[in-house]
Amino acid sequence: MANIQDIIGKICPSATFEQGQTLLVNVPAQDWRKLAVALKQNSDLDFDVLSALIGMDWKETLGVIYYFTSTSRNWEMLSVKVEVADREKPMIHTVSDLWKVANFQEREVYDFYGIEFIEHPDMRRFFLRNDWVGYPLRKDYDADPAVNPIRMEDEENEDDTYSLKVQPDGSVRKVKGKVFDADDYVVNIGPQHPSTHGVMRFRAALDGETVKKVDVVSGYIHRGIEKLTEGMTYPQTLHFTDRMDYMSAHMNRHCLCMCIEKAMGIEVPARAQVIRTMMDELMRISSHLLAFGCTSMDMGATTCFFYGFREREKVLDIFEKTCGARMSMNYNVIGGVIADLHEDFVKDVKELCAIMPSRLKEYHKVFSGNIIAKNRMVGVGMLSKEDAINYDITGPSGRGSGWSCDTRKKHPYASYSQVQFDEVLEEGCDSYARYMVRMREIEESVKILEQLVDAIPEGPIRAQVPKIVKLPEGRWYTQVEASRGAFGVYIESKGEKNPYRMHFQSPCFNLVGVMDLTCKGNMIADLIVIGAALDFVIPDIDR
Repeated sequence: MANIQDIIGKICPSATFEQGQTLLVNVPAQDWRKLAVALKQNSDLDFDVLSALIGMDWKETLGVIYYFTSTSRNWEMLSVKVEVADREKPMIHTVSDLWKVANFQEREVYDFYGIEFIEHPDMRRFFLRNDWVGYPLRKDYDADPAVNPIRMEDEENEDDTYSLKVQPDGSVRKVKGKVFDADDYVVNIGPQHPSTHGVMRFRAALDGETVKKVDVVSGYIHRGIEKLTEGMTYPQTLHFTDRMDYMSAHMNRHCLCMCIEKAMGIEVPARAQVIRTMMDELMRISSHLLAFGCTSMDMGATTCFFYGFREREKVLDIFEKTCGARMSMNYNVIGGVIADLHEDFVKDVKELCAIMPSRLKEYHKVFSGNIIAKNRMVGVGMLSKEDAINYDITGPSGRGSGWSCDTRKKHPYASYSQVQFDEVLEEGCDSYARYMVRMREIEESVKILEQLVDAIPEGPIRAQVPKIVKLPEGRWYTQVEASRGAFGVYIESKGEKNPYRMHFQSPCFNLVGVMDLTCKGNMIADLIVIGAALDFVIPDIDR
């Protein structure tokens, strides 16, 4: 890290540094653009992945915390802090031209903090109505219901946007723009549930039946979870993670617990680590079976939906016996797990592992090799490896583009360093490749379960945790491999029993960010298939 610090110090002499979980670079807003270009384009730095972009309100200042990853430097991470003192018109230069994933993420920060990003091509709110007053994640936000009453009228389509352009004299001018061209034929898709996989809305401009542009309209299930966590104790925040991507409930909650445990220096018992790993892999199997069923059903192959759910029920039965629930399990707790395994757990897991190879062959016979399925998915929704990295498309969708990005391999956690499994990669870069990664990952999850099921150590299931959980002052960021990609949790603490800021960096937020890219030039009917193969779950985008 000293080498990186020296390089950055020469590029940006105004930068200061803080040592912590990762090296933190403090850079003035006026110098941020120069440093951002160097981080991406300087071969000695080569931070090619923007892993997280987190809006912040430090009361005296507003700003952004960035987390970058360098795949060429053994997935080393670096954090950057940019802050501005002007709370009336806060502005930071965009990095959406360097890392495409920042496009939607900067709009999220603008929506909740009011920070405008200079040269961003589309400075609109992302979650909230365009007539919303104020920025709700600011510490001085006025929550008076009279300011934002419940509006019974429909929100108008937001066809106007703007960009802040730097002028030759250095000033910044607002330049108005349009979301669609005047002669575009725009079709509304959603926010009905089935084929958009949740209450997501797409506005698609069409040329005949060919998609010209997709505008993502989100926020239909906004629950304000990041704001709510600021008034809760750390144990009280855990339940939100089960309800985001509910098909990654165990992994999401695992991540939040890990972040808190790292901050507190808690060592989780070996038995709990193995149990967490096994629950994560059972969750992954359950999720991929649902993805198989929904992808096939979205194309009209309703029989396959029941094939996938047949085995998924066995996984849910295992969850129900130990956790007492089939969806929101609330199983991981700070320091371990809340209850020991059911007496049937080992037997049930072995039975599941025994039947899955033959059932996978059945799935491939009835659907994967079907000529209609292949015609609908092969060559459809292309996403190059370069674009996957640029948009930070992790998980099966990224690995379907040949990008090796499995968090279990890059930053092993829990018991993943103790088991043998392959990272599944496909080179097709299309919807079929993304589908096949999930099917093959089921095989790898079975391998992990088979290695652990007879090696569950004896001992406690939870470490000793103080009755009142307080994190020391500082900031932490942790990632796990959820069902749809890298799920991250950021916590900033002031030493209190509740977080000063908690942010969830969810993979599905990035997945919807490539809908325009992957759908453009395809048929309108392909939009549904592409969305199914990306496999986003809309509550995971919830903020």
